[in-house]
Amino acid sequence: MRILLIEPAKSPISMAGEDVFLFEPLALEYVAAGVSKDHEVKIVDQRIDDSIDETLMSFHPEIVGITGYTVHVNMVKRLAERAKNWNPDTVTVVGGHHATVAPRDFETPDIDLVVVGEGVEALRGIVQRLGASESFNGIPGVWVNTNSVLQAGPPNPPQNLDDFPFPDRSLTAAYRHAYYSEYMQPLASIRTSKGCPFRCNFCALWKIAGGRYMKRKPENIVRELREIEEEFVFFADDESLVDASRMKRLAEIIRDSGLKKRYFLYGRSDTIAKHPDLLELWRDVGLERVFVGLEFFRDSDLELINKGSTSDDNRRAVRVLQDLGIDIYASFIVRPEFSRGDFAAFRRYCRSIGLSFASFAVLTPLPGTDLFEEVEDKLITREPEFFDFIHTVLPTKLPLDEFYDQFYRLYTRSIPLRNVVSFMLKFHLKDLPAHLGKFRRWSKRLRTLHTDYDRCGLG
Repeated sequence: MRILLIEPAKSPISMAGEDVFLFEPLALEYVAAGVSKDHEVKIVDQRIDDSIDETLMSFHPEIVGITGYTVHVNMVKRLAERAKNWNPDTVTVVGGHHATVAPRDFETPDIDLVVVGEGVEALRGIVQRLGASESFNGIPGVWVNTNSVLQAGPPNPPQNLDDFPFPDRSLTAAYRHAYYSEYMQPLASIRTSKGCPFRCNFCALWKIAGGRYMKRKPENIVRELREIEEEFVFFADDESLVDASRMKRLAEIIRDSGLKKRYFLYGRSDTIAKHPDLLELWRDVGLERVFVGLEFFRDSDLELINKGSTSDDNRRAVRVLQDLGIDIYASFIVRPEFSRGDFAAFRRYCRSIGLSFASFAVLTPLPGTDLFEEVEDKLITREPEFFDFIHTVLPTKLPLDEFYDQFYRLYTRSIPLRNVVSFMLKFHLKDLPAHLGKFRRWSKRLRTLHTDYDRCGLG
């Protein structure tokens, strides 16, 4: 059987995503691995390669599977429509984050099946039923389109991450050179855990995992790392460091194995502040960069999102990483209610802690989160393209043009120039002009982002 899996591009109106980084489609590589030994599978990464129509005509898939986040909802529907226009008998399957938290958003005639939760076993079941010309009803985690109405299937049973096959990275061989995050290129991704024990109200990942924190065995992770060709490796976990004893064991096995990689992973500030020895051990085995969700600089804002960490944790974590020489990918959140004074205080805070890199996102109530339920009646738009963490979907205190001018200033004035130069030195000289040009174009658009609301009748 021929199976086409598509990683969609974002809408042109959306920001972030492939505008600033590009990670491999790990979820598709996982579901592909479940069927690729016995069937012909092709992955098209539309963010790099928009050969969808050509692939449909040359590959003749019997199943077309598409993944996506909230920001991709309309793009996913259009891709399903393209597949059905090419061949109405093609079975179209949608999965991914948004399908899991809001499956009925894909209740359209062009989408036959929606996968809620992990897709490896679900796709296996779909392939087996199609091959036997049997009904898709009853496959765990699969919702079936019956007369344009989705019928919920039985829930996915609890799954052990070590039972999954390793992702089939051979299917993205043509694209792997293009996956990156800033200077880390080419960049591979690996999943070592799923879920999170914390309950931030803007995050749905802990809900998707059923409130559990699932972990792979360190020995199994190292086996997979040995198969990865790239020097740079990103841990695509919801939260990597929270189980300190497990991460210590993993670092020790990596050290003893002689593996030489350069790692990038997620870590909460309170975990980092409590376990500097763990970070030192990881630095010694190749940890080069940590994505830290500092979120806010005030405890009142951290409490608002139920973060479970404090501003003191943030400062101590930054010091730990700086003392160890580990790069900090600091991630912050801007509340729509911010005033000019709030933005100014935010800039001063970022400069005071001596960051070399920072990203800022607008507080976004994604479907499936507690925050969405709290503020749903206040949304100024439900257009999926605006749920990109850069467009606000909630009313702002400042006029939109002022809000985005201040947001632009956060990106351009929160890092001391000497630190910016130091960070730039990490790039290969030949790659630097392209990255600088990309940032200039992105930041220029940021200043005029308010006009998107005018074009969409939301201004």
